[in-house]
Amino acid sequence: MQNTLGKRIKFLREEKEISQLEFSKILNINNSTLSQYEAGNRMPGDEIKKKIAEYFNVSLDYLMGASNVKNPYKDKEEQNLVPEEFVNSAEARAYVNKHQIFVSGGFDSDKLDDNEILEFANALLEQMKMVSYKYKK
Repeated sequence: MQNTLGKRIKFLREEKEISQLEFSKILNINNSTLSQYEAGNRMPGDEIKKKIAEYFNVSLDYLMGASNVKNPYKDKEEQNLVPEEFVNSAEARAYVNKHQIFVSGGFDSDKLDDNEILEFANALLEQMKMVSYKYKK
């Protein structure tokens, strides 16, 4: 029996720092049942799968291993949210790291201090505004 589902349940549960016992109570199932799901020895029914997906805000496709995108709708919304200006260095760093061109070129945003990453991300925003204005039709 393929265990993608079990691995994903365990990963999501541990990511949220929830014990098996705590999560089994949330699902209203026995702890041993959850343990069997995670080990791949038992398959949850559709209602339980739906409950798990809703709890972790992931798609059923992700949960079942048919997709590696946790929540395609949420991810699309997040990609479209770009501030006018970055004021938070953590958000700026995350935004820069999303752009593969920087990461694959050996650029390491962790080497920049908070002020530098803010300057870099805001300069990026300005460049994108200028380029999009130039090619606006």
